[in-house]
Amino acid sequence: MKRAKSTGKRRVESTRRSQAAAAAVPPATPAGAALGNIRDSIDAIDARIHALLNERARFAQLVGISKSASGKAVDYYRPEREAEVLRMALKRNQGPLRDEEIARLFREIMSACLAQQEPLKVAYLGPEGTFTQAAVLKHFGASVRALPLAAIDEVFHEVEGGVADFGVVPIENSSEGTVNHTLDMFLSSGLKICGEAELRISHCLMGKMSDFKAVKRVCAHPQALAQCRAWLDEQLPEAERIGVSSNAEGARRARDERGTAAIAGTAAAEIYGLNLLATEIEDRTDNTTRFLVVGRKLFGASGDDRTTLLVSASDTDDSGALFQLLEPLAQHRVNMTRIESRPSRRRKWDYVFFIDIEGHVSDPQVVKALAALESRASLFKVLGSYPRAVL
Repeated sequence: MKRAKSTGKRRVESTRRSQAAAAAVPPATPAGAALGNIRDSIDAIDARIHALLNERARFAQLVGISKSASGKAVDYYRPEREAEVLRMALKRNQGPLRDEEIARLFREIMSACLAQQEPLKVAYLGPEGTFTQAAVLKHFGASVRALPLAAIDEVFHEVEGGVADFGVVPIENSSEGTVNHTLDMFLSSGLKICGEAELRISHCLMGKMSDFKAVKRVCAHPQALAQCRAWLDEQLPEAERIGVSSNAEGARRARDERGTAAIAGTAAAEIYGLNLLATEIEDRTDNTTRFLVVGRKLFGASGDDRTTLLVSASDTDDSGALFQLLEPLAQHRVNMTRIESRPSRRRKWDYVFFIDIEGHVSDPQVVKALAALESRASLFKVLGSYPRAVL
C-alpha cells in the first residue's frame, strides 16, 4: 500500500510538471494569431500613413498655387522652411528610428511633395557616382532632376542661365581644406548661397583587377588622393598617382585601362562595374566634405543660419587693416567661424576675404555689424544667408 501511494504521488507530481511546461509554451495557433494581429496593426498604420502623405501633398499643392501661378517648383521652394521641418522632426524623435533615418525620411517626403508638378533641376559636379551627387540627394531628396556637369564653373553657368534651378558644389574638406575653384567663382558670379550639406566621406580603392599587385596607377580627384595619402604611402608606394577632374572620371579610367585603379565611393564601383579592393582607406575617420547649394536669390531666416561674406580692406598695406575690417563683428558679438583669403584678380598681391559668420542678415545684431563692416571695406558682398546643415 505504501508503494502504491508513493507511486501515485509521483504520477500526480509528474502530471503537474507536464501541465506547467505546457502552459509555459503558447500553443501554435494563438502565437500565429498574435503575429497575424501585429501584421494587421502594421497594415492599418501603413494605410493611415499613406492617407496622411496624400493629405500633406494636397496641402503642398495649395502652397504652390498660392505662391506662383506658373506652378514651377523653384518659385515656392523654401530652404528655410525645410530646415525648420527637419529640426522639428528631430526634436520630437524618441526612437527607435535614428535621427539620421528620420531626417532622410522627411527629406524624401518634402522632395516628393515639391515635385508633384515639376521637379527641381539641380546641377552638380559630375559625372554620376561622385560624392557631390550624394550631397544632392541628401539635401534635396530623390525627387529632383539631377544634372551632372564636368566642372564647377559649368555648374555656376547653368544656374546663372536658368537651365538649372540650383547647383551643388564642394567648398571644403575637414582634412584637406578649401576647394579654391569654388571660392574663385564667387568673384565674378552673381549667384547666392542658398544652403549647405555635410557628407561623411568614405573612400574605397577599386578596379578591374582582383588584388593590389596588379595596380600600376591610381586615378582620383586631387582632394581624394590627398585624403588617402598615408594609406597609399603604406599600401601602394610604387603606384603612380594621377589627379583627374572627379573620382567618377577616375572610376571610368579604371574600367577602361589595364593596371589602373580608382579612389571613389561605393556607388562608383556599382556604376562602372569595378571590384572593391579596399574600403575606408581615408586617413581620418571623421573625413567630411561640406557642399554649398547655389541659386539666384537669398532666402529668409530659419532660426539657425550661417552667412557668407566677400570683403576686402580699403588698404591692405595699412597696419591692422584686417583687424579694423573685422572689428565690428566682435563689437556686435557676431561669431566668425571661418575666414579664407584669395587673390583679388584686380592687381598683384591684393587679396579678398571669404568670411563665414553665425546668424542671418536679417538678425538685428548681424544688421548692425555688417553695416559697420561695409563702411570700412573697399569691397563688400553678401554671398548668402542660409540654414546651417541639418545632420
